Amino acid sequence: MERKQFIQLMDEKIKLIRTEYGLTQDKMAVILGISKKTLIEIEKSRISLGWTNAVALASIFSDSTILRDAVGGDLSGIIIALAFKDVNVDYPKTWGGKVWWKTIVDETSFRIQQNIFSRHYRILDKDNRRIYVSFSLQETKELLDTILAG
Repeated sequence: MERKQFIQLMDEKIKLIRTEYGLTQDKMAVILGISKKTLIEIEKSRISLGWTNAVALASIFSDSTILRDAVGGDLSGIIIALAFKDVNVDYPKTWGGKVWWKTIVDETSFRIQQNIFSRHYRILDKDNRRIYVSFSLQETKELLDTILAG
């Protein structure tokens, strides 16, 4: 998934999310910090949320069933993967991929998992702490090889 695809997905889901939460267009616009006119234009697919507002929507409504089902539950992981692409970040501990994740490589102290919906990859250490997030399996495997080599 690229930023453009993420933004498009948020554009497509915004009205469903608003309905899921029982919000009027006025209230949703206030929550997102945009005008009602802009919200209407987005809902009618005339304009796009853009990166910043797409991230705001996903972050504010991260408990949305519609969003979780659309991306595989890990909204913050996707946002992080897109925002910090090719940048090393000290990630917090995860649940270890019990839901929405498939283990691709399982080494002694590390494993590579793929999100079954968004298809992005992550490396977890033995404590389920994210080491790396990427949409490239090759880059993820190369980094794991480097880590394992010492």
